[in-house]
Amino acid sequence: MPFVTVGTENSAPIDLYYEDHGSGQPVVLIHGFPFNGATWEKMSGPLLNAGYRVITYDRRGFGNSAQPAMGYDYDTFAADLDVLMTELDLRNAILVGHSMGTGEVTRYLGAYGSDRVDRAVLMAPLAPYLLKTPDDPEGVDKSMFEGFQKAIIQDRFAYLTQFCDAFFNASENRGKLVSDEAYHAHWQIGAQASAKGTHDSVDAWQTDFRGDLPNIDVPVLIIQGDKDNVLPFPVTGQRLVNMLSDAKLVTLKGAPHGTPWTHPAEVNKAIMEFIGTPSMATA
Repeated sequence: MPFVTVGTENSAPIDLYYEDHGSGQPVVLIHGFPFNGATWEKMSGPLLNAGYRVITYDRRGFGNSAQPAMGYDYDTFAADLDVLMTELDLRNAILVGHSMGTGEVTRYLGAYGSDRVDRAVLMAPLAPYLLKTPDDPEGVDKSMFEGFQKAIIQDRFAYLTQFCDAFFNASENRGKLVSDEAYHAHWQIGAQASAKGTHDSVDAWQTDFRGDLPNIDVPVLIIQGDKDNVLPFPVTGQRLVNMLSDAKLVTLKGAPHGTPWTHPAEVNKAIMEFIGTPSMATA
């Protein structure tokens, strides 16, 4: 399996697992919490068929990547992405993030610029700023994040069930847009993640990305369901589109947070049209 080394912890390397398939313009798919690159399968196949080079990788602490005890913040996550981009010498790349993965995209463009990037897709974004503060009254109370972390410490596996329920809007969609088998597969992937990485990622969700937004100088597509029960649509995507210089918002009516699995046709259509492959939009 291919790995790229992004640092060390004591005597051990911190290696990120990645997959690199196809040829053509590179598309980097960055997964959401608490999953891994395998959850992109409904996007990666159509992208490969459309003639793109498709790269997925597992964030540190998740999937097949190393599980260090530190580095679960967006400065580090963006630095990890920069190592991958540099090692693979990706140019004219399209960055696609879902949920937590949108933080890497936003911070990378804010901190490292767009020399290697052509455009970006943010699906169910974290930005601009999820935490409620005096200068961000539309955000979410800190007590909610503290509750998540308490639940993770007490029983991470029970928390994962609660998270998957919210991720898929399971009461509405289980057995319809998501099968029991797919639900359990996502739960199992999350269960294999680092316990500390799972806990510490909740701190990362509270990152203020507002300072990154003026530095984003590539076209951005935002895709989000208006029934997102993980990252509230009015606080995230609906606000974000007006804070970027060149952005388009595609709102998926009635869709949950986990649209890469529940709404692949709509997501693929929006992405293909955005990146310039309209012939694939109806495939």
